[in-house]
Amino acid sequence: MLKVAFVTDAPRIAGSETWLVETLPLLAVHGIQPILYLPQNPKLRFLVQALNERGVRTHTYTRLKQLASSTREAHVRVVQAWFPATYRLLAHMSRPRSVFLHDQLEYHYPLGLKQLYRFLYRITKARQVAIADRIFVGTHWAAEYVRRHFGLEARVVPVGVDPKRFRPPSPEERASLRRKLGLTRFTLLTPARFTLEKNQLAIVLAAPHVQADFLLAGEGTWAQPLRWLAQTLNASNVHFLGSRNDIPELYRAVDAVLFPTLADNPGLVILEGMASGLPVIASAYPPQKEVLSPNEGLLVEPSPGAIAEAVRWLMDNPLKAKRMGEHGRARILTQRTNAMCAKALAHELEQLALQSS
Repeated sequence: MLKVAFVTDAPRIAGSETWLVETLPLLAVHGIQPILYLPQNPKLRFLVQALNERGVRTHTYTRLKQLASSTREAHVRVVQAWFPATYRLLAHMSRPRSVFLHDQLEYHYPLGLKQLYRFLYRITKARQVAIADRIFVGTHWAAEYVRRHFGLEARVVPVGVDPKRFRPPSPEERASLRRKLGLTRFTLLTPARFTLEKNQLAIVLAAPHVQADFLLAGEGTWAQPLRWLAQTLNASNVHFLGSRNDIPELYRAVDAVLFPTLADNPGLVILEGMASGLPVIASAYPPQKEVLSPNEGLLVEPSPGAIAEAVRWLMDNPLKAKRMGEHGRARILTQRTNAMCAKALAHELEQLALQSS
């Protein structure tokens, strides 16, 4: 078995940690024995429990410096970091050492902030990542982006989802879930942290102009100001669900997924919605277009007006919306399952180990 040490510095569970839960347990069938090194943090308890239950070893650390020695016995090391300082660890790690970049690489903010973010990324993370023996990214767009802007060569390992966990409901299950949640009309789901780039602001501003319900699942400091704004606008059709552990069931109860992000990142939300057989409304940026075509959803400008128009189109075209969901499910099954992702990752790790031996 090829021993691979995965390292994260995550302060909480987000998309990159969900990827770990869905991918690492599937590596064993490809001859990979993963062990995850993560901070000692109560917010990551679910991650530890979920991986241990599925046969993946975990090790908590209190200082990054510990990892240089504790990962030495592994055949390959994979670092995925939230914070630039974590990548300094690469210089002290045994080789081969690699990086999986799950970062949102570009933000579509006005007033030059887009260029400022790119500059800061170049002098912080990109400079540190450059010493890795191999860099992995989840989309072809990301590979081209880091090559063009930072001079980094990256290999694409497509990110996938579990099509058994995220699946369409039976008619009876859907009806039961809708009764349980009190859903009575066309409903859209947006599961995401409440941050500026997730753009829940545009959803709240669009909501008063559409006869539909908008479910916002997640937490974050941006949630309370948006609650106040929704009350001010009398947008009673916006429902703040808070942190939820029943996201797959929410997908099976709603009519569509809405993800008007301001960041260039396809996001698991899009893939999960497609796997659940739902039409998806997403921002029309290159990486989103890589995983979602007009056959599976609507790619729109992430503005209140465009969002409202897209929602009305889905409501007015139920048969086309249904076909979008069916096409999305089919595309996930043929291109983006977590099993496919694990197989591709295992191949890359084996090649890295062979080239470095």
